Amino acid sequence: MRKIFVTGIHTGIGKTVVSAILTESLEADYWKPIQAGDLKNSDTMMVRKFISNSVSKLHPEAYRLTMPLSPSAAATLDGVTIKMDKIRSSIPVTSNRHLIIEGAGGAMSPVSDSEVVADLIKQLNAETLVVSKHYLGSINHTLLTLDLIQRRGIPLLGIIFNGGPNRSSVDFIMNYTKTKLLGFIDEEKVINKSVIRKYAGAFRHIVD
Repeated sequence: MRKIFVTGIHTGIGKTVVSAILTESLEADYWKPIQAGDLKNSDTMMVRKFISNSVSKLHPEAYRLTMPLSPSAAATLDGVTIKMDKIRSSIPVTSNRHLIIEGAGGAMSPVSDSEVVADLIKQLNAETLVVSKHYLGSINHTLLTLDLIQRRGIPLLGIIFNGGPNRSSVDFIMNYTKTKLLGFIDEEKVINKSVIRKYAGAFRHIVD
């Protein structure tokens, strides 16, 4: 069983869609340790709507926070203290299935007063993949994220790009970082079970 943590270079970058694709592709389990905001349409609920297989299990969050903010800020407003020990002890046991773990925000999003998402990845002893998206400044955000992960000693599977083609940006990032290119998605297209299944076939290779 492998633990694959999906993080991104920014918030709203496509982590949930990528997590759904990987959950479907690998018939893996899914877990979002911290949900901040939109509890009536949470990321776990979205993944449930997208996947078709009957094997994957979606596990409950360790923390459900009411405000769409960083975990640390949302927890403060809810009068909650996020504790790494609680998250670590809540990690699902999936026997022979892989576990897809979706982060909140980017790799440096605050989880507590003194910890960020990258610390959470280390605590969970997971490997990670990075979701990037093309916008002005995204090369900088992508390089900083990849550099942080590598300096923290976190095993890096590679990078998935979300959005229309931008060959010059992709080429520069891949040539500069020597990171493995896992593939492309386009979240701007209509996303449903059929689309997720089509993408799923292209991502089975990531655990080879």
